[in-house]
Amino acid sequence: MATVSVITICFNNLADLQATCASVDRQERHPDEHYIINGSTAPDIRQWLEHTPQPVYRKWINERDRGIADAFNKGIHLAAGEVTHLLNSGDLYASADVIAAMMQVFESDPAVQWTSGNLSMIRGGQPVTVGKPFEKDKLYRGMRSVLHPTWFVRKEVYGRIGGFKDYKIAMDYDLMCRIADEPYRYIDKTITVFDDTGISSTAYLRALKETRTVYESYYGRSMPMILWQLRLKTLHHLLNTGLGKWLFRIKKKLGGENW
Repeated sequence: MATVSVITICFNNLADLQATCASVDRQERHPDEHYIINGSTAPDIRQWLEHTPQPVYRKWINERDRGIADAFNKGIHLAAGEVTHLLNSGDLYASADVIAAMMQVFESDPAVQWTSGNLSMIRGGQPVTVGKPFEKDKLYRGMRSVLHPTWFVRKEVYGRIGGFKDYKIAMDYDLMCRIADEPYRYIDKTITVFDDTGISSTAYLRALKETRTVYESYYGRSMPMILWQLRLKTLHHLLNTGLGKWLFRIKKKLGGENW
């Protein structure tokens, strides 16, 4: 059987980390290791890890980091598993069989280097499930529901394409631009319940701007991206109005939340 490392980064959010750890512990197939990368300034996470009984697969490192990308890279470097999953503190596995189902994909097809699936989240004030197969020719659309919290990635991939670059928000999109040619499979399964209090959600317009910077660094100026981002900005502003929320509820009833 292939081995799997789950990596969770955290910063001064003990309750979120505890919820994520409980989600990992409920899995039918536990990870071979669950690494906690704790960059907190407060001592409560370190104290909880060190003074509360933890499963044998849980490991941790308590030291300051230089931000999200640096914390991700620390976890990937430490991971011993053949497959990695980055499950941020506050995010949860959607069901007890997620790790088992995803590892079956890698074990049945050694050619697969990374996978993505579906994500449960709040959009327009409504609970929705989103997820689409990755298509390289649509990278100008940003993440496009190929959402990083659902990715399982063979560790060897990072040896070929490198780790996360030090962007403030769009480090996952930058990675997707570099992972685009690796053999991939979409899994039509809800993988993760997303904590939407993170910076990619609360600073959405900044995320769009950084996404454009990343895309242009690889592919140059793109009119399709400019027009697509204009659409996304319009929808973002609309969803923050009563009318927009009402229209989204109608869209959801028609099954269009993933359009």
